[in-house]
Amino acid sequence: MRIGILGLGRIGAFHAETLSGLDAVESLVVSDPFADAAKAAAERFGAQVADSPEAVLAAGVDGVVVAAATDAHPGLITACVDAGVPVFCEKPVARTMAEGVEVLKAVAGRDVPVQIGYNRRFDTGFVAARTAVQAGELGKLHTVRSTTLDPAPPPAAYIAASGGIFRDCSVHDFDIIRWVTGREVTEVYAAGGNRGADFIKEAGDADTTGAILTLDDGTLAVVSNSRHNARGYDVRMEIHGFTDSIAVGLEDKLPLRSVEPGVTFPAGVPHDFFMDRFTDAYRAELLAFTEVVAGSRPSPCTIEDALEAGWIAEACTLSLHEHRPVTLEEVRQA
Repeated sequence: MRIGILGLGRIGAFHAETLSGLDAVESLVVSDPFADAAKAAAERFGAQVADSPEAVLAAGVDGVVVAAATDAHPGLITACVDAGVPVFCEKPVARTMAEGVEVLKAVAGRDVPVQIGYNRRFDTGFVAARTAVQAGELGKLHTVRSTTLDPAPPPAAYIAASGGIFRDCSVHDFDIIRWVTGREVTEVYAAGGNRGADFIKEAGDADTTGAILTLDDGTLAVVSNSRHNARGYDVRMEIHGFTDSIAVGLEDKLPLRSVEPGVTFPAGVPHDFFMDRFTDAYRAELLAFTEVVAGSRPSPCTIEDALEAGWIAEACTLSLHEHRPVTLEEVRQA
């Protein structure tokens, strides 16, 4: 198949490399506002360069991967759907929930699949955890703990435009909690602090946060996030039930040091970057998209899924600023 790529920054170039190595992908058509980025991708992967998204869609592509800036996501998603071309778009659907809802309305009832990029759904550990929960191996759940700790904050300009740590970082935890447990979040309570980079506080954001999510069956989920984890990139999940408990991410590249006498775990070099931690998951995610394009499977992460994670982020952001519990129903009606 022939796949178009819109946006060739860090993640777009990474996707181009991944797609070029998939057996199902015969050729790429790439476009980026910066001509040098498109030219570099063309030279590296033998791709065709198009000078606009419209030119990509006119180039006979079977599917399109959107890795452009967030502001462009709504227009590019709807343009692909209008052209009848299946589309994969990195999260978020849009900068605001209102815009995201409008995108959902615009594509509703259309027979063109849209896949939103939440790569943890394709990580082998998280897949195994979901399988265990669905099989009833843990019994009834009572506690979930989900952690995402970045080794260092992104640049100030990125923070200022990110929408905040819950919308930018924690949203991955929110999505994977829903996906692994199969439950919905009904209420949240969030807290945060600033003890690191001043520019994060100046942007009205927190650099370290904690959130307690109440799921619709009474299970409690505890989410921990930080922009500062000097030992590395730490993504983990614990799922505790009345029959058994399991964990994702307890492996030798875990960026955590044990001080127990005689304990050598973890023994490997810590993960220091999200692309390192999730290289295989990104490949599996794009492989899944080729199957969506081929019509052999439905979208594994729909716009509706992405918006649900977004509503949780909205509730946590409001809770952080107002120091109170917030229900999901409240933010949906705001």
